[in-house]
Order: sequence, then structure tokens, then C-alpha cells
Amino acid sequence: MQIYVNSDNNIRVDTRVVSFVRTEAERALKPYTDKLTRVQVHLSDVNSHKFGTQDKRCVVEARPAGSQPLVVTAAAANVRSAVQGSLSKMQVALERYFERSGKGSRVRHAGNLF
Repeated sequence: MQIYVNSDNNIRVDTRVVSFVRTEAERALKPYTDKLTRVQVHLSDVNSHKFGTQDKRCVVEARPAGSQPLVVTAAAANVRSAVQGSLSKMQVALERYFERSGKGSRVRHAGNLF
């Protein structure tokens, strides 16, 4: 599974941010590592330079092997919360997808990982 991190011009992404996003994605999506070919994480600032309570957005696109991508979005006050929120949503989306498609066993999560 390859993990790509992208951002708009308003989010400064340095090696620390990329490392955080990749670590969180690997941890959250670990049960699906062998079933996903690629995960793309898109970070953006909705309000640009203005302050807002939900102005950081994280879109996660996961590509199951041989299938169309699944996409989830979360908005939060900071990048960390937006990333964690979107990865939590992706966990649920992948669990449902693989359960419905019959391509894998059901994975149970012991509460929120974040």
C-alpha cells in the first residue's frame, strides 16, 4: 500500500506532517494493507488565511485492488484532528465495503483508535 500526501497552497506540509499522516494512515488502515493499492491524503484550508472553527479539511481516497476508490472527508479546527477524523471514517467505509463485497472478513475495532 502506497501512501501519498498532498496539500493546497495554504497548508504547509513539511517532513514532520508527512510522517504524521503516513504513520496515522498505516496504523488506522493496517487491517487492509494487503487489500489496498494506494491511499491518497489531501489536506486543505477551506478559509485560506482567515480563521475558522472547521477550516482544515482532509480528504482520504483509498483504492481497493481491482475496484473503484472510496473517498471520505472530515473538517476540523486543525490538521491533526481532520486527519484522524477522516481516517476513522475510512476505517468504517472499508469495513462496510469488504463486508458487502465478500472480499474479506469483518474487522472489529475496539473503540476509536485516536
